[in-house]
Amino acid sequence: MKETIEPEYHRQGYHSPIPTTDIIIEYAQNGREGIVLIQRRNPPLGLAIPGGFAEYGLTLEENARKEAREETGLEVVIEDPERPFCVHSDPARDPRGHMISSIYIAIGSGVLKAGDDAKETRLYSIDELKGLLGTGILVFDDDRIIEKYLRHRGFMR
Repeated sequence: MKETIEPEYHRQGYHSPIPTTDIIIEYAQNGREGIVLIQRRNPPLGLAIPGGFAEYGLTLEENARKEAREETGLEVVIEDPERPFCVHSDPARDPRGHMISSIYIAIGSGVLKAGDDAKETRLYSIDELKGLLGTGILVFDDDRIIEKYLRHRGFMR
């Protein structure tokens, strides 16, 4: 295993942003289609795209798959694992600190079931997603991410 310089940075007081992953999960259930959102169990509370802190030793796409499985119970196939849909890095995007999130799009399969940091999880239709934008119900900058996704898929101009 390669020697890491991480401890040296910490000794020098080097402070860096925290990497995270988010995953937009396209899912169909009982004839309905949309994306899966979670109700967060921990602060900041609210609706969110599934995701979490990058775990040491995992690639970002592996981390996104892990978070999807833990929070929604779904297995996912990421649209383009080597090219995230977008990356958000605004230092003010998360009240817990400076996070840099790699956001992926995936197709989910299996039975939707909340777990880990998700208090609840459910499928939101495109119309429901549009109705959430700008309401303050979505945490972090997830409204911007969802709007970007809806435009990318041609559901908004």
